Amino acid sequence: MNRYFFVVLMMALVGIAIIVKAIITMSAERQYWQDVANRFVKENVTVKPNRGNIISSDGKLMASSLPEYKIYMDFMSGEKDEKKRAKDQARRDSVLTANLDSICRGLHRIFPDKSAAEFKAHLKKGRKAKSRNYLIYPKRISYIQYKEVKQLPVFRLSRYRGGFIEVAYNQRKKPFGSLAARTLGDVYADASKGAKNGIELAFDTILRGTDGITHRQKVMDKYLNIVDVPPVDGCDLITTIDVDMQDICEKALVDKLKELNASVGVVVLMEVQTGEVKAIVNMTRGNDGEYYEMRNNAISDMMEPGSTFKTASIMVALEDGKVTPDYIVDTGNGQKPMYGRVMRDHNWHRGGYGKLTVTEILEVSSNVGVSCIIDEFYKKDPQKFVDGLKRMSIDQPLHLQIAGEGKPNIKGPQERYFAKTTLPWMSIGYETQIPPINILTFYNAIANSGVSVRPKFVKAAVKDGETVKEYPTEVINPKICSDKTLAQIQEILRKVVSEGLAKPAGSKQFHVSGKTGTAQISQGAAGYKTGRTNYLVSFCGYFPSEAPKYSMIVSIQKPGLPASGGLMAGSVFSKIAERVYAKELRLPLTAAIDTNSVVIPNVKAGELREAKLVLDELNIKTKGDVDFSSKEVWGKAHAEAKAVALESHSNMRNFVPNVVGMGAKDAVYLLESRGLKVHLVGAGKVRHQSIANGTTVKKGQTITLELR
Repeated sequence: MNRYFFVVLMMALVGIAIIVKAIITMSAERQYWQDVANRFVKENVTVKPNRGNIISSDGKLMASSLPEYKIYMDFMSGEKDEKKRAKDQARRDSVLTANLDSICRGLHRIFPDKSAAEFKAHLKKGRKAKSRNYLIYPKRISYIQYKEVKQLPVFRLSRYRGGFIEVAYNQRKKPFGSLAARTLGDVYADASKGAKNGIELAFDTILRGTDGITHRQKVMDKYLNIVDVPPVDGCDLITTIDVDMQDICEKALVDKLKELNASVGVVVLMEVQTGEVKAIVNMTRGNDGEYYEMRNNAISDMMEPGSTFKTASIMVALEDGKVTPDYIVDTGNGQKPMYGRVMRDHNWHRGGYGKLTVTEILEVSSNVGVSCIIDEFYKKDPQKFVDGLKRMSIDQPLHLQIAGEGKPNIKGPQERYFAKTTLPWMSIGYETQIPPINILTFYNAIANSGVSVRPKFVKAAVKDGETVKEYPTEVINPKICSDKTLAQIQEILRKVVSEGLAKPAGSKQFHVSGKTGTAQISQGAAGYKTGRTNYLVSFCGYFPSEAPKYSMIVSIQKPGLPASGGLMAGSVFSKIAERVYAKELRLPLTAAIDTNSVVIPNVKAGELREAKLVLDELNIKTKGDVDFSSKEVWGKAHAEAKAVALESHSNMRNFVPNVVGMGAKDAVYLLESRGLKVHLVGAGKVRHQSIANGTTVKKGQTITLELR
């Protein structure tokens, strides 16, 4: 019995001890154990999905989220126990000291802007301060750089053994730099926080995806992420932008802006039938004189369009049966008093144009001719003229896929400030405000058999290769005018380019139709005569005239005279149109050459190993005594009767090489490998280099290459 009594007593005491301990744990030690639990388990951890990519219509990546990192060092990492941590700290300090020189040399190799000595002094400072979160390198680094850093001694150890800490950021990158930058838009520094503007903002919910939820639990000294709700990555967007066309438009526009010292330039290239915007360029001159995409001027600029609006005015008169293309107007000496103001043609000081037909009025862009027609037939009922414009939907907002568009402002006779002079000046593009893309949409409708379609920038959202949502072409107005009026205005616009002031916009390869525009830019309440007048020169049209494929507007804001829509904007239009047309050509080679003969191509100067590889693949013979055993072989080539002759030349490391005849890719690589900065002007082959070959290289010096 004594034995049984002792066992029962012991069990009772253990039971009481358990109950007492449970009470203490649940009350007095509650917060302590709650903190311990929190160290081992984390509930409802948000997992951000990958943001979708933005892809061009020709399948090129235009915006993507890539990881970037900031790297830190915890000089006090190790065991929680004070004695074990001190022991661990001493061991790790000795390892760090032994490998410090190696670490610093490695950091200098990865980040050459700081020397190994600077890194060494920097790390010693952090260790002396016993910092728990010491920034190793001030800038964010790429994934490739991060992987290289992780291979260095000590840094390759686990976080608690080595103390190396990385913080990952999801950074949005644009592989093509400034191309269509304003249209693509921007996201915040951490892409997971959303977008600021452009396509990124308009389609943020599609690109962003859906957050996931996990909880973290520590098991055997390791944290495990247990997924409760998996994140759903964002969809990719297929845009209408064509990278090659965008590049063509940007280069042609920037070259002209620099030539004119212009302040702002816009180009929008659109596919006629679908309304797909293939290229959109918005360039503004910065304080340094260079041009950047700062805002989406093409959709937001509310400016008086000038003479490109005359087409709409004449169409209203043609549609109402007031005039025909052969209707004659006497423009006199180029000056006509109208309600206390004088309407002038651009050549009034040379005596004007005299009598002109309606077709000739648009060919020479006569202000007097257009304003006389509209004033004569609509001065008693100006609302009828405004209604005619509205029938063509030129006054309607476009409701574009991206935010920021301006709403066209066309005054009616019942509105404030509609005076007797309003109608004639409105007819030539003043006292109205219309964004460039709205003017383009109107001309695109003329090219598209009278069907006005909404411009679009995104045509589909895809996920894992499958289309999730399509954005079809939307019709704004199924018929802006009668077939008769449409045929008349199409013929007039073709003659404006072939016989009128817009000849610089034309091409020898195909017919172009369109209208020039030159307008003084109002200075607000001060009017048009404050200091030096600024001008808006533009050209809007389409090509080829017989079967329109593309429509385009070129709009440039420049200071002072001379100002010519045809010579300035028209020449940009012509250059872009010809290059786009050439890009689109798909001609069967069998019809152009004898299939039994071998075509000997014109090979650019540059890296000859790559050139020979391509020529061998094309079964084209090469000749010349060239040693291809070296890693890089530079030289030039010229076509002969039945082969391509290759000639190598040496490039001494400390001297500027000869890059004349090379393409931009080879020239930039060769020069930058010698420490030079390269500035490109134009496109094609290098025709001139600002620093002569054979000159001693000065690292950091800028060399300008002119390409044609």
